[in-house]
Amino acid sequence: MIRLNANDVFQIAEKMERDGAEFYRAAARGADDNQRSVLLALAEMEFNHERIFAAMRSEFARDNPYPTECPPDSPCALYLKAAVDGIIFSQQPATKLTGDESVDEIFETAITLEKDSIVFYQSMKSVAPPGQARDQIDEIIEQEIGHILELTRE
Repeated sequence: MIRLNANDVFQIAEKMERDGAEFYRAAARGADDNQRSVLLALAEMEFNHERIFAAMRSEFARDNPYPTECPPDSPCALYLKAAVDGIIFSQQPATKLTGDESVDEIFETAITLEKDSIVFYQSMKSVAPPGQARDQIDEIIEQEIGHILELTRE
């Protein structure tokens, strides 16, 4: 069995949200006024998600350092272990921006980042304590889906 450390998993979620906020802020620097306001609003939402995950880590990881054991070959365990080990999310997306991207390219990258977040959070739910933690993760997933819809509209 693989024991997944809740602290590590929540730290990855915090980093994903922090990196997302940095990406949106960096992308906003070269955008027109309308797109800049959309990107900065998304950055603020990602910042708020980071704070939620930090609070969850503080509350749940302390009391449940190993909330679940997964079979070592289960997709959930392998995916989360790869994420915790830095294999999946190792480079900050803002560092990939050159300033030469079109708005469409920025939005396509952002949509991909949002989709990656949703996949991670779906996996994360299986190691989160039942109840409030899973409900909060579901709420963040819904917001990430909303980000994709907003980016698609733009």
